[in-house]
Amino acid sequence: MAPPRPVMEVALTVNGGPHVLSIEPCALLIDTLRDQLGLTGTKRSCDVQVCGTCTVLVDGLPVSSCCTLVADVDSRDVLTIEGFAELPEFERFERAFVDHAALQCGFCTGGMLLTTKFFLDAGLLGTNEEIRRGLSGNLCRCTGYHGIVEAVAELAGANE
Repeated sequence: MAPPRPVMEVALTVNGGPHVLSIEPCALLIDTLRDQLGLTGTKRSCDVQVCGTCTVLVDGLPVSSCCTLVADVDSRDVLTIEGFAELPEFERFERAFVDHAALQCGFCTGGMLLTTKFFLDAGLLGTNEEIRRGLSGNLCRCTGYHGIVEAVAELAGANE
């Protein structure tokens, strides 16, 4: 008989709500969000922290949830795309992305929006070059980025 797998308890805030979870020490944030909390807006793609699709904000900073242990976010605040969609500012982001055709299949959109939110909150997007650099860790296979850069430039009030 195999020994029982070790379990630990973590407390975190997800989208403004407190959660106490029993997890295995090796549990990944993406799996916990999707499988335990039913937050499937966070998408799995590369599993090696290069595409940005699984981006969530932890204490306001973007992280790749595919490579982040839940144990590392104990006592921290996590914002997923579902939580962002509930905030008043989201409508402005959504409108800009729709108006500039900055999405097609939508698979990368959650990570793009959360990364954009981080950079805008930090005041780090002033030019199109800064937008391209800021979003360089987020891959999109559908749009060719032109619409995405335009949408983010509108949100940032950026100049060429």
